[in-house]
Amino acid sequence: MYNAKGTQAYAQVGVESAVMSASPYQLVTMLFDGARSALIRARIFIQQGSIAEKGKSLSMAINIIDSGLKAGLSRDKGDPELVDNLEALYSYMVRRLLHANLHNDQEAITEVLALLENIADAWRQIGPNHHPSQDQYNGSTSVSG
Repeated sequence: MYNAKGTQAYAQVGVESAVMSASPYQLVTMLFDGARSALIRARIFIQQGSIAEKGKSLSMAINIIDSGLKAGLSRDKGDPELVDNLEALYSYMVRRLLHANLHNDQEAITEVLALLENIADAWRQIGPNHHPSQDQYNGSTSVSG
């Protein structure tokens, strides 16, 4: 009924609208979600042998981590030591994803997914609408791996 370009354009408008109306907290949450989605797709593409699509997905995840999450860190508004640690961790993630891209290493992608999810969980817990009763795993913040 609708062609693919029309559907993609509609989806792009939806994403742009969500970004324009999001708070800074929501924008960071969207970055975590986008990186997670790209990494999951990359893993699937490796399994399917779709090398070009894997590369695009990993490039998207790397861009989100490096140009979004890492670039958004601010020493002025936070603990400088925490910012340094996050900056180093994001750099490590990018190196692991570059390795994953070169070697089709699903374990490296899984490692980065777990690291990102730990940070995203902490981010959600400091969010403006978080209540401890919303925690998964009945209050535990650990992620099994």
